Amino acid sequence: MLDVGLLQVMAGLDHQVFQAGNQLFSEFKCALTENYILQSLIPQFEKIPRYWVSEGKAEVDFLIQYKNQIIPIEVKSEENVKSKSLAIYHQKYSPPLRIRFSMKNLQFRDGLLNIPLFLADETKKLIDVIAFESGA
Repeated sequence: MLDVGLLQVMAGLDHQVFQAGNQLFSEFKCALTENYILQSLIPQFEKIPRYWVSEGKAEVDFLIQYKNQIIPIEVKSEENVKSKSLAIYHQKYSPPLRIRFSMKNLQFRDGLLNIPLFLADETKKLIDVIAFESGA
């Protein structure tokens, strides 16, 4: 969808779903969060992000190409930011940079750039400033 609010309405989700910690709605929260991030990434990068899956073991939400790099991106809508899929992708391809969007603070460590969800529109700038200047 072009708009996360429209997607929420079409799915019949009450706005209070996002404030509740109910596990029943975590799948919807994740899908809406991924849609929000996708809508932020599309205008920042030349190509539409891709999706990656590995023989049913792992799936990475998005792959973007920036400069000469393929950057895997994982989106987390909950407090749990562990990502088996991103780790499997890293083991297989060893990208110099990985990105995770979450509710956690901005941080760059060991090739993993954590971007708070509210800074999604600044992804390209953050990659330039934080990641590529550090040699990733």
